[in-house]
Parts: sequence; structure tokens; C-alpha cells
Amino acid sequence: MMQPGDRLTVTVGRLVGQVGHWTPSRWAASGASGVPRADTVHDLVQWLADRCADAEGRARLRVPRLDNDLALPDQLRVVAADLTRFGGPALVDEAAEHVRAVREQL
Repeated sequence: MMQPGDRLTVTVGRLVGQVGHWTPSRWAASGASGVPRADTVHDLVQWLADRCADAEGRARLRVPRLDNDLALPDQLRVVAADLTRFGGPALVDEAAEHVRAVREQL
């Protein structure tokens, strides 16, 4: 049986595999929600970072929006790894489901 941390890692890996080769114009295009894809993924990164901050008992900080959207997959991997390390099983499982839902929107 897959552990929550494994599920989050696999789900993030699938999303990164889907978007990791995108060009800037593809990042700028709107997803199913009508929001630019880069904004959707940055919002996901922020959501994960906020949950990680809560799990660590520290203040939430704004994740910087870098000039190059091609960095978004790396930001996603980093915050997901942090959440896997610091979040409890229920939170990590919720995060995996959230990542899956965002992947479907793109």
C-alpha cells in the first residue's frame, strides 16, 4: 500500500512530467478554469507552502513569483518535499488530492 508521502511524491511527479517541458507561451495560456496555467500552478505552490508552514508551526510566507515560469516545477517539487517531511499523513494525503485536482485543470 502506498504511503501518503509516496502518493504526494508520485502525484507531483506526474504533474511535473506534464508541465516540465512547457514553453513560456504554454504557461501563459489559460487552463480549464480560465486562469493562466502559471498562475494556477503558483497558487498550488502557495497552497502547499501554507500547509507546510502550518504543520511546522511557523508563519505563512508568500512564495515568490519568479520572472521565469519555467521554474514553477522546481518550486512545486521543493514545497511538496517539505510538506512530505513535516506534514502528517492526513495533510499529505489531502495535498496529493489537491495536486491531482489541479493537474486535471491544466
